[in-house]
Amino acid sequence: MNILERIGNTALVEVTRLDAGPCRLFVKLENENPGGSIKDRIALAMVESAEQEGKLRPGGTLIEATAGNTGLALALIAVRKGYRLRLVIPDKMSQEKIFHLKALGAEVVMTRSDVGRGHPEYYQDVAERLERETPHSFYVNQFANPANPKAHEEGTGPEIWRQMDGEVDAVVCGVGSGGTLTGLSRFFGRVAPEVNLVLADPAGSVLADYVRTGTLGVAGSWLVEGIGEDFIPPICDLSRVRHVYTITDAESFATARTLLRQEGIFPGSSSGTLVAAALQYCRGRSRPERVVTFVCDSGNKYLSKMYNEYWMIDQGFIEREPHGDLRDLISRLYADRAVITVSAGDTLLTAYGRFKLYDISQLPVLEGERIVGIIDESDLLLAVYGHEERFQDRVGSVMSTRLETVQIATPLAEVLPLLESGMVPIVCDGDRFLGLITRIDLINYLRRGVH
Repeated sequence: MNILERIGNTALVEVTRLDAGPCRLFVKLENENPGGSIKDRIALAMVESAEQEGKLRPGGTLIEATAGNTGLALALIAVRKGYRLRLVIPDKMSQEKIFHLKALGAEVVMTRSDVGRGHPEYYQDVAERLERETPHSFYVNQFANPANPKAHEEGTGPEIWRQMDGEVDAVVCGVGSGGTLTGLSRFFGRVAPEVNLVLADPAGSVLADYVRTGTLGVAGSWLVEGIGEDFIPPICDLSRVRHVYTITDAESFATARTLLRQEGIFPGSSSGTLVAAALQYCRGRSRPERVVTFVCDSGNKYLSKMYNEYWMIDQGFIEREPHGDLRDLISRLYADRAVITVSAGDTLLTAYGRFKLYDISQLPVLEGERIVGIIDESDLLLAVYGHEERFQDRVGSVMSTRLETVQIATPLAEVLPLLESGMVPIVCDGDRFLGLITRIDLINYLRRGVH
């Protein structure tokens, strides 16, 4: 057996610790696929279809526009089958996905996520252009490839039907390319037309309003990855959708984090959207139903985002208790052990190691809770250039003691000039160090006031 033979036949488990009203809610664990997501199914189907039709020959190049997971699936397949892979990815994708893709040997072309179809940097338009420019290439185009929904019609749908012993009342899906919803719609339309198809859509996507009104509106923005669209994908058939739920980023992330803490299931961001919509559907039922949705991918791809407390705070999804002073601007509080520091007695090698490990450029130097200096990369460079042995010198010998400290009650208007001059305000309560305020901290603080 090779790794591609492990695609599909994923487990289906019941969620029992979340309030599903009178219903029973089941999730299909697509994160069990070898590439870590539901997209493994369609990637394999689309590549094998292209091979059978003669559109893809040995040594050729696969090109795709993707939110990440289809790219990861194609990268896995390209490794096994010996294809080159070029991926066009919107710039809102998590670093974990990008690092994973590059580790598999894919060429990643980043493009803008804030532009629509027709713009020269729209990710699907870029992919089409790359196909024209690349000899012996095949543009996979999951959004218009008929092998995409076919993979779900012939694989995912029958699996659910078998695992649920033919007792399914509703299936909750999101739409990225539309393949899952369309394939399941065709399968259940044939074997059990009474099954309700439910659409879970991120707030900002045009799909939910299109189902409700038949009118294609103007897309907003959202942070959930992999689902929601600013157009109706060519393969997407919404005709059998009976219920639709619009889910905010905040609810999606909160639901995903709750699913991990309550059920031990580690879902990605789109899974939060699907489970949130499924719970709303279940709670609104007047009789017991058996409802199925998906864990589309794994949360380990979002550790730097929705599973990062500070990212959640910076984005305004976690509210901290307001103090009405400069503590509200500090994103990393020393009292929360969130500030990386050194002591004056540490070596420059220790400081260097912390710069590298935590990807930071400056370190407060503390004695107890009192700040006595600050060291940055420039201080370190000037000390060791031409004198590498000085890595063993003490931080106290090179740190800057010219500190711009402000007390917590200092008005914000007095902090701004320090930031404008390139300084980093150091916030103290008396002699006690509380944290630093950077320019991005101030921007995040101001952004949280925008609703």
